[in-house]
Amino acid sequence: MSDERWRMLMTPDRVGADEPGRITPRRSPFQRDFDRVAFSGSFRRLQDKTQVFPLVKTDYVRTRLTHSLETSSVGRSLGSAVGVFLCENFDLGEVRPSDVGAVVAAACLAHDIGNPPLGHAGEEAIRHWFTRSAAAKELYGTLSEAEYSDIARYEGNAQGFRVLARLEMPDRRGGMQLTCATLGALAKYPGSSRSKFRKFSFFQAEKELFAEVAEHCGLIPDGGEAWARHPLSFLVEAADDITYLIVDFEDGLRLGMIQPAELEELFLSLLDSPSARGELEAIGTPLRRAEFLRARVIGELVGQTAAEFIARHDDILNGRQREPLLDFIPAAGILERIRRRSEESIYSNRRVAEVVAAGFEMVSGMLDIFVPCVEELAAERAGGPAASSRSRRMAALLPETVDTDSEGRPYLRLLRVLDCISAMTDGYAVDLYQKLKGISL
Repeated sequence: MSDERWRMLMTPDRVGADEPGRITPRRSPFQRDFDRVAFSGSFRRLQDKTQVFPLVKTDYVRTRLTHSLETSSVGRSLGSAVGVFLCENFDLGEVRPSDVGAVVAAACLAHDIGNPPLGHAGEEAIRHWFTRSAAAKELYGTLSEAEYSDIARYEGNAQGFRVLARLEMPDRRGGMQLTCATLGALAKYPGSSRSKFRKFSFFQAEKELFAEVAEHCGLIPDGGEAWARHPLSFLVEAADDITYLIVDFEDGLRLGMIQPAELEELFLSLLDSPSARGELEAIGTPLRRAEFLRARVIGELVGQTAAEFIARHDDILNGRQREPLLDFIPAAGILERIRRRSEESIYSNRRVAEVVAAGFEMVSGMLDIFVPCVEELAAERAGGPAASSRSRRMAALLPETVDTDSEGRPYLRLLRVLDCISAMTDGYAVDLYQKLKGISL
């Protein structure tokens, strides 16, 4: 039974495609997934999207692009280590350990592709606008309960699935047509906005596409519009958490928010390695010492996490595992100390807070401008009063893909405006907002 489950979970079938997928030794379909994401415009734009420090001027600090690449590297190592265990203990057909690594790497590469400008603050700004703005309230009566929930709980994870399965390569069903294995592993919260998950992985507009992914992967139904997680999603989650916890701390050192002695003490505690201490003594500068320790720490955490996945395999496979793997590894206590310290000195830093606060005004301001303009033009097309000259000029700033009709559904028009804003880089969003407000011409 486990053999069959894993063969389904590693399906090479592509969402939206008519032909069944095949695993070939020459070029894995999961490697193709990685390449499709890497060459997409949505992925390239991550080079100017916030990881932790918005609009920072130094070139040392990570962006969403570098974070995604580093997470993908960690994910490949995790997946390959677990893949050796799977291929030794189950009949996975043509699947090799490197294929498991490729699935996790591709999902990691894409895990932030739906994030709006200014990261999680951008998501919060969209939710805040929808529940507080007068322009948004005019749309409430036109939305179903599920559609309202999608926007009120707006989620970058769901936007990411929309980007991959619809917006990139929009002329064919399934968008990029990534494998269902990769899209399943990407879904940390495999449910709709009305599911019991803290976050969610798809909007109502993509509900049928996600159901197709779940069917091909054999995901276990978990009540309502939700499924139990794909087992490999635990590795994607762990790779993301390992990367941001460790490298954000390193970036905090570079920006003077964390002291070298503190970083070294915590990282050495994770290693508990006399040889690491000896090698560290030969390294001169604090930044190079931090780089050495960061590499050693990530390797240690990959080993602990892969071992924990293997130990919990049956619960993970059968949908009984809920908590992240990092909660149970030997290093969990030290990681929690790093997380708390980061929240105190890095994530709550005044510079970060100032830009995030400005970002709320920026995102809300653009939505207050664009949504009424699009609705005016849609009303005109439906036989209503002529749209104002202002609305025509403002709407002209949106891409042609923001159709002012969208099948007559305000929900779809609103999603397309959000598509446009979510796709913006931090720098472009700031520049456009300043022009809209007459601050810069």
